[in-house]
Amino acid sequence: MKKIILGNVEVSRVVEWHGAFGATDVLFPSVPGELWRRHESWLAPDFLNAETGEWQATVQTWMLRSAGRTVLVDTGLGHDKPPEGEVSDKRDGEFLDRLAAAGVRPEDVDLVVNTHLHNDHVGWNTRLVDGEWVPTFPNARYLISRADFDFWHPANGHAPRFADTGDKFNDSVLPVHQAGQAVLWEGDSHRIDEDLVLELAPGHTPGSAVLRLESGTDRALFVGDVIHTPLQVIEPDHDICLSEDQAEAARSRRRVLEQAVATNSLVVPAHLGGAGAAEVVRSNGTFSIKRWAPLLDA
Repeated sequence: MKKIILGNVEVSRVVEWHGAFGATDVLFPSVPGELWRRHESWLAPDFLNAETGEWQATVQTWMLRSAGRTVLVDTGLGHDKPPEGEVSDKRDGEFLDRLAAAGVRPEDVDLVVNTHLHNDHVGWNTRLVDGEWVPTFPNARYLISRADFDFWHPANGHAPRFADTGDKFNDSVLPVHQAGQAVLWEGDSHRIDEDLVLELAPGHTPGSAVLRLESGTDRALFVGDVIHTPLQVIEPDHDICLSEDQAEAARSRRRVLEQAVATNSLVVPAHLGGAGAAEVVRSNGTFSIKRWAPLLDA
């Protein structure tokens, strides 16, 4: 398994699933078909199925070794969870085996960062043991935005756009909180260690966050679902239909891209296959991808 060293932090990724997530005209309704066709030469095949017009997505976990601790950024779809259609039906449940191949057992994980609480980012927070959902990583603290925790908690009576997330809250988030392993961070940022900071980037969900890595001269932004497709780098005003507040999501995306350019940070979205990360620059009044920076083969 290939790794990259960013300053004092070792970074790799564990892929749970890769494939066609859904039709681009449904998921990104504001993006005209002509725009996808114009850019399909470099979007396909990693980010676009040019034949079917489907968005190609990867569900993956970023694994960081920082300050002597093992940190997981998002935990994917999980296993034994109620089915969610085609994507869930295709997952194979071998995530923990792949984590073990990277040298990490569940008990070795010190921190879990949920960039937000959508189903495909919290699935392996828990696993089913004797009919009960228990934390998958028994020695870990789970960093969860208070804004997302309060919004998705069914007891608070909010009306999210996607009601099934409440079910996943009960099996993938609430058991972690009940076990005393959840750290509900508040405000605009939360420092993890000298190299890692969580920063609020709302819109996709109220508590969506970016993990900022600054170590030595190296910089990276693990942006979660602030960016779903590389097309949003060059066309940042277009958002996915799955966001709670699409206008705010677009503002967060522009702000994060500006930060990436200003600090020469790698941009590392949650769902990009292929190289997985990109160096972004300013170009003709907007943003462009200068180069791909592979962190690990998918």
